[in-house]
Amino acid sequence: MNIVKNIGSADKIARLVVGALLIVLALTKTIGLWGWIGVVPIVTALMNWCPAYTLLGIKTCSTDNSPTPSN
Repeated sequence: MNIVKNIGSADKIARLVVGALLIVLALTKTIGLWGWIGVVPIVTALMNWCPAYTLLGIKTCSTDNSPTPSN
């Protein structure tokens, strides 16, 4: 299985913030155990890969158009 980066920097920051917020709310018992779902966006942000994005064909990161070296 080839994991290709499909999460851009703005998406990554949003996932980290939302995930951390959900976990904090779960720890303070504001939203209950459902807040631990915040682990998912944090893990996907750290991996720079979202399996749902892969299935839906979404890519929020910039494409690498650097030229390949020729011999």
